[in-house]
Amino acid sequence: MCYHTRMSELIRKRHNVSRLIYHIVCPAKYRRVVFAEEVDQVLKETCLEIENRYEIDFIEIGTDKNHVHFLVQSVPTYSPKRIVQVIKSVTAREIFRRVPTVKKQLWGGHLWTSGYYISTVGAYADETTLRKYVEKHGREDEYEQLHNRQLPLFGL
Repeated sequence: MCYHTRMSELIRKRHNVSRLIYHIVCPAKYRRVVFAEEVDQVLKETCLEIENRYEIDFIEIGTDKNHVHFLVQSVPTYSPKRIVQVIKSVTAREIFRRVPTVKKQLWGGHLWTSGYYISTVGAYADETTLRKYVEKHGREDEYEQLHNRQLPLFGL
């Protein structure tokens, strides 16, 4: 279920412009079904408060009962690991504080598993399109490919 959606934007700083977007999936500890209406509301409110305190913008937040999908945008000075740490620690603290039954459901432990999934998201194109753009950006007779790490198909 999707609870928050908006579009990404260019982030302009003094010496750089960026559009870094990540898809993050965080499962609940023990894959427990903890995300219901009350918890979802606290999660959404907490994420919007994170936006006010950190350079992390939530483009979309969606829950699937035992895990959460975050589509976030941030700045180059925040590593992907740091973004996940902020999201997981702040949301866990607030959910446990505001919905104490969740902590009982998880036997007083952690809200999130120690692991997570993270992937970058292209704003305009996939890897193949970007490769073609790089090739065609200059004059065709001047482009020289210095490296191409082509992944083998099916281990062949």
